Amino acid sequence: MELAQLAETGRAPKLPLRLELAGEALELQRLLRVLPGQRYVALAQWCGRPVLAKLLVGGKAERHFQRELQGARLLAEQGLPTPALLAQGWQAGQGGWLLFDYLEGAQSLWDAWQVVASRPLLDAAQQAVLGEALGAIAQMHARGLWQADLHLDNLLRHAGRVSIIDGGGVCVEVAGKPLSRARVLENLGMFFAQLPAEVQPFIEELLVHYLLANGEHALPLEALLAEVAKVRRWRLRDYMRKIARDCSLFSARIGAFGLRVVRRDCLDELAPLLNQADALLTRGRALKLGGSATVAQVRQGERELVVKRYNVKNLGHWLKRFWRPSRAWHSWVEGNRLHLLGIATPQPLAVLERRWCWLRGRAYLITEYCGGQDIIARFQPYLDKDGDESPPEADLLALDRLFAALLRERISHGDFKGSNLLWINQRDEGQGRWSLIDLDAMQQHRSARSFARAYARDRARFLRNWPADSQLFKLLDQRIPLTPAVGSAD
Repeated sequence: MELAQLAETGRAPKLPLRLELAGEALELQRLLRVLPGQRYVALAQWCGRPVLAKLLVGGKAERHFQRELQGARLLAEQGLPTPALLAQGWQAGQGGWLLFDYLEGAQSLWDAWQVVASRPLLDAAQQAVLGEALGAIAQMHARGLWQADLHLDNLLRHAGRVSIIDGGGVCVEVAGKPLSRARVLENLGMFFAQLPAEVQPFIEELLVHYLLANGEHALPLEALLAEVAKVRRWRLRDYMRKIARDCSLFSARIGAFGLRVVRRDCLDELAPLLNQADALLTRGRALKLGGSATVAQVRQGERELVVKRYNVKNLGHWLKRFWRPSRAWHSWVEGNRLHLLGIATPQPLAVLERRWCWLRGRAYLITEYCGGQDIIARFQPYLDKDGDESPPEADLLALDRLFAALLRERISHGDFKGSNLLWINQRDEGQGRWSLIDLDAMQQHRSARSFARAYARDRARFLRNWPADSQLFKLLDQRIPLTPAVGSAD
């Protein structure tokens, strides 16, 4: 196959795939990243050795090729650790290619972070991962370079050091001279904004890892935190737009006679379920059989899922609902919001709406199955204690973190009964977190005043899960933050 034909293969070309590049054969073996019709990144075989191949095709290919080539050369010329560029070429009418040394066994720092993410905040293991990342970033900044798309996936741990990849995002101010303080603050703001918000109180401590490798500038903490907040707001807006359109993360079909949005990485797996949701819902294990909603646990392949169907009870109910976004859509939006903000909830996988000329009918939400124990059942053994025994401190600390996150992000649940809060065990022994479900009434508030009112209702509803004269109620009432104060300006 010629390179230009690769653009016609769409998102999933059949592998292995043999390409002819300037008389040399390149065999694609495993796709690592695909932007259909534009960019294909793959593990490949070339001249008897494994390589990482970046193939640029389509109308924007030349511009993307030049950017990738310039970034790779800048990293190499400044002596920064990066995979060697073994071959590159551009062919008019076909596209461009860059072949890099494949770092066998390399681990991205994002994968390394995922392994330690559930551990106590900023313990030694987490410090090690973030310290490696900040050291590599500092090296770039000291040589006048920065990554416009800075994240942990662009840093690879290999052979005892961290390599920088993705030359297409590498920019230069003055090559070989330290980056200006304004650019450093902007770039570090992007880095910290992609970490859990709970890390923010430790940013000053983490900066030590950066300053040890690049102490060119004093970095005012207030200015850095302002950059972090700005990037966080932008990332949330950008992500919330993506969940409603066809893109690399989501497959979306939205029209007058139906809506279907699915996470692209599980599109093939969910296809049978999407095509016969009602039938599989009937055969699944019923979790709720209400008039307004039917919920069942469904097994699809090797995966346990939850399917929630939002029913139309009668004509009057339909007249109230058809003109506004369905509760399934609202839950899809809020579930994805929590997922990005790092607040635990079963990952939303797909949402469906039945429509007729844009008028909404039944709707469906599909999420991962979250098989944890709800907080009422988990705390039941401690309800009748006379203060001699309380729930495990790990459970209480996780509850502290959840309420702190809701306060920080101004999020109210709207139906904070105990059955909507599940305990999920993590990989590490003794670690766990509380996961929120049933997000139909969830809201992120812009106004501090409206949030304070909603938070007060959530807090009161949560505490009503236990008798007011019990020691457990008194313990939780003491630990859970009170309604935030609202000034007259709010």
